[in-house]
Amino acid sequence: MPVAGGIWYEEHGPRDAPALILSPGLGGSGRYWEPNLPALAERFHVVLYDHRGTGRSDRALPDVVTVDQMGDDILTVIDALGVAVATVIGHAAGGVAGLSLALRAPERVARLVLVNAWSKPDPHFVRCFETRLELLRKSGPRAYLHAQPLFLYPAVFISRMHEFLAAEEADHLAHFAGAEAYEKRIAALMAFDADDQLGRVRVPTAVIAAEDDMLVPWTCSERIAEAIPAATMALMGWGGHACNFTDTATFNRLLLEILED
Repeated sequence: MPVAGGIWYEEHGPRDAPALILSPGLGGSGRYWEPNLPALAERFHVVLYDHRGTGRSDRALPDVVTVDQMGDDILTVIDALGVAVATVIGHAAGGVAGLSLALRAPERVARLVLVNAWSKPDPHFVRCFETRLELLRKSGPRAYLHAQPLFLYPAVFISRMHEFLAAEEADHLAHFAGAEAYEKRIAALMAFDADDQLGRVRVPTAVIAAEDDMLVPWTCSERIAEAIPAATMALMGWGGHACNFTDTATFNRLLLEILED
């Protein structure tokens, strides 16, 4: 698979179709989007990538990581594709990275789709991130990863998918990016604040949020939709933070409606 500027990426679907860059959340792995890939790759040139510091991308990170740097990595991928513009679909951390890029290089973003994202620190998700960091610092990666589903999924999903989640936890532990990488990435996310710039976003924007998200309140998405001119919002009633995975069919339908509008 190709690497551009230290960023590992893979391409799916017809190369002559409109380009979609799928940016994952805090975990950083492009594999996060695999449940949505078949529906999207039928009609679009879909690109998955691993965030810098995670997965198959360059694991080296600067002393201080910023969301703007994460946005620059999206632009690196767009440049590597040799296209003028691409649609950026970002989940949480990937969403704020896309928002940063849309503010700084709007001419390169055809459309922006933000999933369970935010424009400024929210007291609830800051509390969640602080709790996760305490687990990582005091109990280690295994405890951090064992608790992760509590923030990502509805309770009934965790019960039903216990065996799958146990296997996923073992896989994540085997490929863990390291405590330092998560410290830096979480610090960047908690420092990001573009709320007073939302009115300057001219890229066509849609937001998708889950009403039962236990990590990022859906009101963060509502704020973005209200402040960005002509932005639209779709609210899923169930699915939690990882709603594109827990309710793939509903999420894919909403996303395709947005992309084909």
